[in-house]
Amino acid sequence: MSKFIRTALSVGLLTATAFAATSAGAWERSSSTTGPYGGTVSSHGSGSCSGGTCSSSQSVTGRYGRSATRSGSTSCSGGSCSGTATYIGRYGLTVTRSRSFHR
Repeated sequence: MSKFIRTALSVGLLTATAFAATSAGAWERSSSTTGPYGGTVSSHGSGSCSGGTCSSSQSVTGRYGRSATRSGSTSCSGGSCSGTATYIGRYGLTVTRSRSFHR
């Protein structure tokens, strides 16, 4: 994971986050912070759950307009869950990650 994405996600977790429930099973949040040298990092995320499937997407924009996005979904049935997430970073580089687990 690039230093920019790690930093942006860390900063996003440490700042005050505006949280709003959009409807039953749905959420949306945004945050923005300015660092010690005037650089700003902004993030926005949203997601929803319905019928055993949850999906979400997030985007982070940092200094010089650099951005990263993530979108994914997870489905569960009978104690087994599986999901896929796609990350798009600098220069359009893309990583797709799949996972499965039992609860």
